[in-house]
Amino acid sequence: MSDFEPVRIGIVSVSDRASTGVYEDKGLPALKDWLSRALKNPITFDARLIPDEKDRISAELVSLVDAGCSLVLTTGGTGPAPRDVTPEATLAVAEKEMPGFGEQMRQISLRFVPTAILSRQCAVIRGKSLILNLPGQPKSIQETLEGLKGPAGEQLVAGIFAAVPYCIDLIGGPYLETHEDVCKAFRPKSAIKPSK
Repeated sequence: MSDFEPVRIGIVSVSDRASTGVYEDKGLPALKDWLSRALKNPITFDARLIPDEKDRISAELVSLVDAGCSLVLTTGGTGPAPRDVTPEATLAVAEKEMPGFGEQMRQISLRFVPTAILSRQCAVIRGKSLILNLPGQPKSIQETLEGLKGPAGEQLVAGIFAAVPYCIDLIGGPYLETHEDVCKAFRPKSAIKPSK
């Protein structure tokens, strides 16, 4: 029996080619691996591998939120190409937009590639769920979630996941606790629950 609240997390990989078996999807395993290392909470994953179709993506996001996922992470479909429609599908189901997440993801990625400005990742709230669009590559997924660390493990740039647990607190979700060596969650002192 865990001392930590269980959480249900939706993970969605958006790719025409991976969803038809042309190549192996790497997004879902990368998300599952990182979240399993970062969170102390017992996690139930609800995974989807779907093509780049706006209405289908929106429908899956709504379905995951309705199923009780407090957090939904998508990977893929955030560039400028005609088939990249994940942000549009996400905004279509939004009750609130959370622009800071996309801004920070681009800031992190810009340290590696100038084409990070072509990325259109966004974040929204629907009901009691936070939906985040992440980049498509496993290395980029880890960098944007975890941030950038120096040679001694010191945090150089905060990853977006540091703000996720408190955001989920504010919208009425479970109390998420992280392994600080992977990602230290930030909460104001008044929002921190004492350790069990």
